[in-house]
Amino acid sequence: MGRQNATLTKKRKRRRRIFWFAVFPLLLVAALGASYGTYLYKKAEGMMSGAFFDARGKSDLRDKKVDPHIDNVSILFIGIDESEKRGFAENARSDALMLATLNEKEKSVKLLTIPRDSYVYIKEVGYNTKINHAHSYGGPRATIETVEDLLEIPVDYYVRLDFEAFMAVVDALGGIDVDVPYAFSEQNSRDKAGAISLESGWQKLDGEEALALARTRKLDNDIERGKRQQEIMKAIAKKAASGASIAKYGKVIDAIGDNMRTDMTFDEIKAFIDYAVSGDLDIESYTIEGHDTRIMNSQGQNIYYWQLDEDNLAEVKGKLKDHLDIATYDGTEVAKPATQE
Repeated sequence: MGRQNATLTKKRKRRRRIFWFAVFPLLLVAALGASYGTYLYKKAEGMMSGAFFDARGKSDLRDKKVDPHIDNVSILFIGIDESEKRGFAENARSDALMLATLNEKEKSVKLLTIPRDSYVYIKEVGYNTKINHAHSYGGPRATIETVEDLLEIPVDYYVRLDFEAFMAVVDALGGIDVDVPYAFSEQNSRDKAGAISLESGWQKLDGEEALALARTRKLDNDIERGKRQQEIMKAIAKKAASGASIAKYGKVIDAIGDNMRTDMTFDEIKAFIDYAVSGDLDIESYTIEGHDTRIMNSQGQNIYYWQLDEDNLAEVKGKLKDHLDIATYDGTEVAKPATQE
């Protein structure tokens, strides 16, 4: 399906006995670790302490800091195009952006995948370019500010995870079962071309194979890739939440180790246990409509972008605001100068 035919996907509501944390199993493991003895509890607590990095403090769009025990909150998941081969660069671009809004009363979640090539205004540099550049300009802080400006809602927390952690988590769980939509070949995490080859259909994938499926877009586009990433994360969640995986939680926590940053404390993550054990959890997944475009930058280069559909973007904003129970946006409108790169 071409980009021009991509639509806002409102996937069927899912009722599960696990929380989608799913998006990155760390949160599930950290929360459930508190329920499986002192060893895992202390291990998860220590890992979270080492991963804590406050990128900017409270959102400017909040009157006061949220309390996830009682408030509706949002979490931005940032997947970084970073690996050992690439030197774990702090200025790496983001390869995946997912924003989750959590309604505490309903115990429901809305999950928005933001296409990485989306043409947006980045306050950090003062011009429009691809949203995945924001992290290279100013790390999690600049990425958070860009998403807030785009969606006009507060981003309360972030979780940043890199390729190494993603692969290590999948391997620590013993692989994940995924329906591969088509046969393809892709580079591996060390950028070796054609190193990973997969056939279509249901199969068990190891970390390198899961990463290749999450990254490829040779035969489709960013919208379809975002959907695949959502399905991969759900497969990780399903495996992590299975009874057979409890014994592997220690390895999963080790796998995350130094490869994650977040501004959530261990105590704040424990607040999500209520979601994890909810038997009536609603999950809806979205992306944003748009179309292919090329725009000339200040250096005379004809650059490809994903041009967001303004009407659809407004629809998505409204759904997320309603879910967070935010009536109005109190931010200051920013001017958007001419395109640069």
